[in-house]
Amino acid sequence: MTTSLNAQNEKLVIAVSSRALFDLEEEHRLFEREGFAAYRTYQVEHQDVPLKPGVAFPFISRLLKLNEVFKDQAPVRVVVLSRNSPETGQRFFNSCRHYSLPIEAGAFTSGQSTFPFMKAFNASLFLSANIDSVRQATSIGLPAGLVLPTSFQDEEGDTGLRIAFDFDGVVAGDEAEKKFQSEGMKAFQQEEIDKKMQPLQAGPLQSLFSKLSQLQKLDAERGKDDPYYEPAIRIAVVTSRGAPSEQRLITTLKSFGMYAAELFLLDGMPKKPILNVLKPHIFFDDQLKHLQENTIPSVLIPFGINSK
Repeated sequence: MTTSLNAQNEKLVIAVSSRALFDLEEEHRLFEREGFAAYRTYQVEHQDVPLKPGVAFPFISRLLKLNEVFKDQAPVRVVVLSRNSPETGQRFFNSCRHYSLPIEAGAFTSGQSTFPFMKAFNASLFLSANIDSVRQATSIGLPAGLVLPTSFQDEEGDTGLRIAFDFDGVVAGDEAEKKFQSEGMKAFQQEEIDKKMQPLQAGPLQSLFSKLSQLQKLDAERGKDDPYYEPAIRIAVVTSRGAPSEQRLITTLKSFGMYAAELFLLDGMPKKPILNVLKPHIFFDDQLKHLQENTIPSVLIPFGINSK
C-alpha cells in the first residue's frame, strides 16, 4: 500500500513570515528609524521590485518543489503570516510570483500578532525573524523557530532538499538534557541505557520531522528500482550524543516514523564541520552555540531548559 498524504489534515503546512522568506532587513531598519508611514510609502513605491531571498528561501523553495515530485499528493503548503498590512504586503506576493513560488494563502495582520493563527492553518512550523513572536509561540507549545542571518548562497545546479535536525530539544523533548545538566554525563548515560527501549517525549518539531519522514518514504518508493536515483529529500539528525545513548535515540526516532534518516553522532564534537560537508538547506537546533558563525541557513528553536 503506497504511503499517502492526501488528507488535508496530513498535509505538511509551513508558516513563514515575510522577513524569514525574503531579505527585508533594510526595510525593517527604515520602519524602526522612521516609522510605519515611511515604511508604507517605501513598500508601495517598490511593490514591483522583487525582494532578495532571505534565510528561509532555499528551504521553502525546495520544499515547494516536492509538490512537483509528488503531483498526485501535492503534500506541501506554505502560508505567510505577516505583520504587514495587505497593502504593504503586496510586495511579498509580487516577489513570490517573480521567483515562481506557489504561496497563495496566509494572513496580513497590520501589526497584530501572527502566531495565534498557526493552529488555524494547521502549521507544523512557523519560521520568523522576530524573536518575540517565536518565544511567545513556543511558550504556549507551538512549533516556532527564529531564522538567523547567514551568507549562504544556494547552488542552482544542486538538486533535492536537505534538512538537518538536532535531536534533544528539537525532534525529541528535553527530558534527557535536563538529566544531563542536573546530574552529569554518568547519570545521563545510565538512564539512557536503562530506558533504551522507551521513546523520549515528542519535541517541538516532532510533527514536522514525522511528516517529512513520510515524504522521504514516498520518495524512496519512487526510486526503489533505480540504483542511480537521486533522492528528492534527505533528512539528517546531527546530535552531540554518542554511543551508548544512541540506542534510545533510535528507539525514539522509530516511534516518530523515521525512515532512513542520516544520523551523525558527534559525542560532544563541534557540529559545524559536519554541517559544512552536509550543506543542509536548513538546520534546526535549540542551542545558539551550535548555530553561531554557521554559513548554512540556521534556525534557533528556543525550547525547554536551553531556552532559559
